Amino acid sequence: MATIEESLEIIKRGTDEIISIEDLTAKLKENRQLQIKVGFDPTAPDLHLGHTVVINKMRHFQDLGHQVNFLIGDFTGMIGDPSGKDATRKPLTREQVLANAKTYEEQIFKVLDPALTKVVFNSHWLNELGTSGMIQLASKHTVARMLERDDFEKRYKSQQPIAIHEFIYPLLQGYDSVHLKTDVELGGTDQKFNLLMGRDLQRAYGITKPQCAITMPLLVGLDGVNKMSKSLGNYIGVDDTPDDMFGKLMSISDDLMWRYFELLSFRSNADIAQLQKEAKEGRNPRDIKFELCAELITRYHNEAAAEEAQRNFIERFQKGNLPENIEEKIVQSENGEIGIAQAMKEAGLVGSNSEGFRMINEGAVRINQERVEDRSVTLKTGDEVIIQVGKRRIAKVIVK
Repeated sequence: MATIEESLEIIKRGTDEIISIEDLTAKLKENRQLQIKVGFDPTAPDLHLGHTVVINKMRHFQDLGHQVNFLIGDFTGMIGDPSGKDATRKPLTREQVLANAKTYEEQIFKVLDPALTKVVFNSHWLNELGTSGMIQLASKHTVARMLERDDFEKRYKSQQPIAIHEFIYPLLQGYDSVHLKTDVELGGTDQKFNLLMGRDLQRAYGITKPQCAITMPLLVGLDGVNKMSKSLGNYIGVDDTPDDMFGKLMSISDDLMWRYFELLSFRSNADIAQLQKEAKEGRNPRDIKFELCAELITRYHNEAAAEEAQRNFIERFQKGNLPENIEEKIVQSENGEIGIAQAMKEAGLVGSNSEGFRMINEGAVRINQERVEDRSVTLKTGDEVIIQVGKRRIAKVIVK
């Protein structure tokens, strides 16, 4: 059994903030099974590796013997979390929420221990709250405190509309913690206000030792700039094929690889420190990245799939072989030519010209398998070339 110091080391790894470490230490010293809560509103059907940063931390708590309440916000999902939004989010229908929730249940047990996981739906108690209960809940907080929240404050000052139901959302999330008697709630950094709401409401409802709040950083996506997001196309899906997952992971920069190890790997801090030492001593970062791929693909598929994906990757990319059926992309020239960065953007290989220039600077762009070193390279009308960005992004670009 882990000591308090060992438990804290595991829990603190990769976290952004713990509120408060003193309260968490006191809870651990009670030597009981803590109730850990993470809520997911099923607003989209699949999870990506950005979501698993928090799920992995849940697994850390399970490895220490604690109980996880994986809360599916089938009630709150129909309201929509306003966190980080500059406009009111359109609510989902009950049918959409339930369909998405089903896929979540199928995916989370690729990481979590079923024996220490309880899947709960907040409609079970929020439907029972009723009008009087909702009014009582609303009386526990003030409009002034709501407007302290960064996204609400910005929208209020810029005269952007804030719907009343958006104030209700954090109250309901906080009430979830009251109902579940949560000891620790986890969430991304964008969830800090909501996590603290649970802490405040537990006090308001007479819980003398309110929950600790732990925020986790938002995982940077494949572009190396923005947080991982399906809408930005810079994501790795939990249900991606082994080949796709391997190729995408190999496309990240060597520096970003270490952040992925910290937030996605279950290897110990000592193991990761040893890998970093080996890299400094000259070990090829590609081979270290192979180890990250093997671990994650084994987790979300199996060991045989991970080994086959590595063989396929070596065959297709390290030996210089191009994949079959390369997707064709048509780009439009202006006055008979188009810059390479703009061509990559229009072909969907990068998200912006600046990302294209950055990838060229990093030596990650090839035209017909020749490395591009000059940012001023242009393509002309009628050109048909194979453009590769990193190890995974590739297209046949036709200039019109």
